[in-house]
Amino acid sequence: MRASNHLIGLLNFLTFLLSIVILGGGIWLSSRANSTDCLKFLQWPLIVIGASIMVVSLAGFAGACYRNTFLMWLYLFVMFFIIGALIGFIIFAYAVTDKGSGRPVMNKGYLEYYLQDYSGWLKDRVVDEKYWAKISSCIRDSKVCSKMGRNFNGVPETYDMFSMRKLSPIESGCCKPPTDCGYTYVNETLWTPGGGLVGTDLDCSRWSNDQQQLCYQCDSCKASVLGSLKKSWRKVSVINIVVLILLVIFYVIGCAAFRNNKRIDNDEPYGQARMTKAQPSRIQL
Repeated sequence: MRASNHLIGLLNFLTFLLSIVILGGGIWLSSRANSTDCLKFLQWPLIVIGASIMVVSLAGFAGACYRNTFLMWLYLFVMFFIIGALIGFIIFAYAVTDKGSGRPVMNKGYLEYYLQDYSGWLKDRVVDEKYWAKISSCIRDSKVCSKMGRNFNGVPETYDMFSMRKLSPIESGCCKPPTDCGYTYVNETLWTPGGGLVGTDLDCSRWSNDQQQLCYQCDSCKASVLGSLKKSWRKVSVINIVVLILLVIFYVIGCAAFRNNKRIDNDEPYGQARMTKAQPSRIQL
């Protein structure tokens, strides 16, 4: 059982090193946050997560290595709530991303995204004007649309080549007009109205060839963000499940280390029998 102290100490030392990387990333984003809302949107979760992991790891490391019962109790107490919060987040992530997906388009390699396919808390959050201003700024600052251009031997790709591309949700919903609008392809982010009126989608009038506007105010762009979030959250949930399993293992080992510390504090030698068999008294004749 004493080996559990050394093992939990080693595991928490490795976790502490990981927290330094996470915290450093959050501080780096904070130093650049004055330039883009996209980075402001990401900095604090990283700092909070990194700091929390660092404190818990230090408590677990010190408690195990120095056999400090109070620190081990604190470590197990906080770890219990972290495990509970992680379970809650996994359930929440699957609950808010259970609806909606991209629709296939005939003779096209990409999918189209429609806001009416989504519902619930996540949709309300994304379409809220305050949050959408930050999200659209994030997309614009990432320059994902300007990076779509492709050349083959110095010749820009044709519409047929473009239409067979497997675009990401953001590229499909924010960087081009909806296919139903009937716009004519010039290049990846430059489209001109086709002959006659095609499509009644309001997004058809929201599209702009201004490279700072494009379809960032379109419902298709908001839907593509939801589609992208669904994929990302599902991937994160898988990672969280793996992390949850590891944390449960750490917690069990920590409980063993905590019991070992208490045994030492009570001056109980390891392996001491708690009951001894009374020897029968001799009968004197």
